[in-house]
This record gives sequence, structure tokens and C-alpha cells, in this order.
Amino acid sequence: MKRVAIICLGVFLIVFGITRVLKKDESPGEVKAQKEAPSVPQKKAKKEKGFQQKVIAQEPEYQVDLLTPNPYSRPQTALEEVKGIVVHYTANPGTTAAQNRSYFESLKDTQKTKASSHFVIGLEGEIVQCIPSSEMSYASNDRNVDTLSIECCHKDETGQFTQETYDSLVELTAWLCGKFNLPVDDVIRHYDVTGKECPIYYVKNEDAWTRFKKDVQEYLDTYGTEPEE
Repeated sequence: MKRVAIICLGVFLIVFGITRVLKKDESPGEVKAQKEAPSVPQKKAKKEKGFQQKVIAQEPEYQVDLLTPNPYSRPQTALEEVKGIVVHYTANPGTTAAQNRSYFESLKDTQKTKASSHFVIGLEGEIVQCIPSSEMSYASNDRNVDTLSIECCHKDETGQFTQETYDSLVELTAWLCGKFNLPVDDVIRHYDVTGKECPIYYVKNEDAWTRFKKDVQEYLDTYGTEPEE
């Protein structure tokens, strides 16, 4: 019996030793695999970038003088998305930005019509904001729901803007294009919406309208920067 016990003990020790050797050989391989796994490059799905307009860091100088909420000039209807900018002329030769803003304000009392604009640019280039860019104005008919409107003052019946008005229009339009990520092609005339001769100078002088849009693009190219990721 003693001899059998010794033989059994010997067999146990041999099996135990072999098991330890096998585990020793396998373990480093497992650890190595675990260390190397994170180094395997992970393929990330690439998102295709859509249109990205340059942004103008410095906003133009403008006075915020919002209209009183009312059904005739500031209905406070939310704009879900800004898809364009519509340029108008006031059709009131010689009037100022403040006077045109006052006309919009008076509609809450006179109730003669529904009319307003997000911005009005005066003869000396002054800019007055009448309606927040998050709300709808009554300016561009079917495009009221997805555009911002800019009314421009003018000296006479030709509707041609002063240099000061023009410069402010270029600057404001470029800034808005950057703010709302709009290509310059999304800057249109009231005429392009309804066929109305507004702004009349740019309806009768297509080359001047083309020049204006080029100036807006040049302003963006010159003063704009790429948006942050």
C-alpha cells in the first residue's frame, strides 16, 4: 500500500507540473493580446459635410428698436428655419429708417394693412432692427415663413441706394449669411418672390443686382472665417 501511495503521489506531481507549464505558456499570450487590442485602428464613419458658409465675427452696428407685438406688424410667429434673405426698398423716397420703423409701429393702431421688416437701413447707412430674427415679418408674401427681410431707404423714385445704404446692406447681408449658414444665392429680391418691382433699381438693373451679390460674396471671402467644428 505504501508503494502504491508513493506511485500515486508521483503521478499527481507530474500532472501538476505539466499543468503549470501549459498555463505559463498560455498566459503571456493572453496578456499580450489584451495589450495589443486597443492599438487596432478603429474605423470611424465619416460624416459628409454639407455647405458651410464663412462667418463674420464682427456684427454690424445696428439699433434694436423692436415693434410692439401686434397682429398687423409683429405677430410673434416663430421662424422655424431661415432659408433666405429678401431685399426690399421702402418706396417712400427721402424717408429715414426711423420713419419707416414708425410706420410699421403705427399699424397696430391704424390696422390699415399688415407690413413690417426685420431690418430697415437708412439713407446714412444706419440700421434699425424692428423684429427679432427668430420671428416672422410681414414683408415677403409666401416667403415670410422662412426668410429675413431688409428694407432699404432711397432718395428718389429711381430707388437707387446711397453709398452708405449700399455699404450697410452688403455688410448686414454678409453677416446674416454667415450667422444662418446661407449661400449668397439665397439672397433674393422681393421681385423674385412675387414679380413686384421691388427693389425697383435692382429689378430694372440686373447687372447692379449681380454686382451686389458679388460684393456680398467678396465681403464674406475677405472678412469671414471658417466656422468652428
